[in-house]
Amino acid sequence: MSRLFGTNGIRGIVNRELTPSFVLELSEAVGVYFNGGKVALGCDGRTSSPMFMDAAASGLLAVGCDVNDLGLAPTPAVQYNVKASNLDGGVIITASHNPREYNGLKVLDRSGVELSRDMEVEVEKIYFEKSWVKSDWKGIGVRKREINVLENYMESIKRHVDTDRIRRAKFRVVVDPANGVGALVTPKLLEQLGCKVHMINGNIDGSFPSRSPEPTPENLRGLVEAVKSFGADLGVAHDGDADRSIFVDESGRVHWGDRTFAVIMKFFLERNPGETVVTPVSSSQLVEEIAKSYGGRVEWTKVGAVEVSWRMLKIGAKLGGEENGGVLYAPHLAVRDGAMTACLILNIMAEAGRNLSEIVAELPSYQTVKEKVACPNDLKQKVLEKLREEASGLRVETIDGVKVWFEDGSWILVRPSGTEPVYRFFAEAKTRDKAAELVSKYRSLVQRYVSETN
Repeated sequence: MSRLFGTNGIRGIVNRELTPSFVLELSEAVGVYFNGGKVALGCDGRTSSPMFMDAAASGLLAVGCDVNDLGLAPTPAVQYNVKASNLDGGVIITASHNPREYNGLKVLDRSGVELSRDMEVEVEKIYFEKSWVKSDWKGIGVRKREINVLENYMESIKRHVDTDRIRRAKFRVVVDPANGVGALVTPKLLEQLGCKVHMINGNIDGSFPSRSPEPTPENLRGLVEAVKSFGADLGVAHDGDADRSIFVDESGRVHWGDRTFAVIMKFFLERNPGETVVTPVSSSQLVEEIAKSYGGRVEWTKVGAVEVSWRMLKIGAKLGGEENGGVLYAPHLAVRDGAMTACLILNIMAEAGRNLSEIVAELPSYQTVKEKVACPNDLKQKVLEKLREEASGLRVETIDGVKVWFEDGSWILVRPSGTEPVYRFFAEAKTRDKAAELVSKYRSLVQRYVSETN
């Protein structure tokens, strides 16, 4: 049986891989999996999201599910609603950071976390067998619009930070939601915390006219300039569905997610020594170094927030994070949450009484380089096998893709993307030149393998 779910949900190009008829039938399968229960349904601001919302609602209703329509909402707000309202599950129409031509679906367990890999397989089995029976006219579910979804979500976040301390700091913050649904929450939430907020790219527009929805440093030049122009203390950039945050400090420097996660982790472990922190193999060795300093432990997983969330739930961990700006804070919810992450960073700055640049400067220094290269989905496994052969005799980890360690402490992770037809490269070393050299070498290898295999 082929797989539908990737690293984080199902994604595809609109009206090519992802069509209304596919979403309809998939949602029927999801509804059968939830046994006709109560299901939340929300979406991001992509141009195709209303079309797929109606298709998903129709599929769920047709097999007897009641649908709580949350409308436009950040992914973590939908996840919070599922858990707080004690629903049977949820469906989110979103392609997160993918380019504008994509859309997708995330399916949530009653915990608010995306389905585990085993649960995904169950849904796929139902979908491919198509053995379900639609409800008769009197068994069709009811669709109702939920209210106060975003307000309840924001109130939960505020319960997990020192709101008075943040208010007293009177921070000036620039928020860049990338024309996505983060515009509905983060600026308002930070204003409630006493911040002076400036927003750029704040109108919701599924064509993403201002920048790509992926908050990489090269896409955040506008935010960097805005932070400098406004004399802001912090810049916050979200991806398209606002479950991730990348930060710009007061000097205009972009800090990649593994370093700001390390800041949060250090703050957390100072107050919770000995705790276990969960993170994927793509994260910096900085994470392990900080954990050891505070008697903590790192639990490594495959890449993907789903993997991190379920490992956290299984072992009772309170904190998880990814190098891409995803932070999972279980006292609120064991999922990536961009607004929660922004509030945690402001809380740390307020308590420390220092700028983000000063706080980050205290961390051990490693340089990372990240890139990607095209690879057709049907060639990914063959390329992976060749990469494993190439790394024979070296120190290698194969939790996810191929991670190769070298004697000088540098490493590179090469793995097939679960959301796009690409291979991703994550390299870390003491110097940027060394990390770039590793990426260049393995990028050439993957390109050669693709050419030879095609």
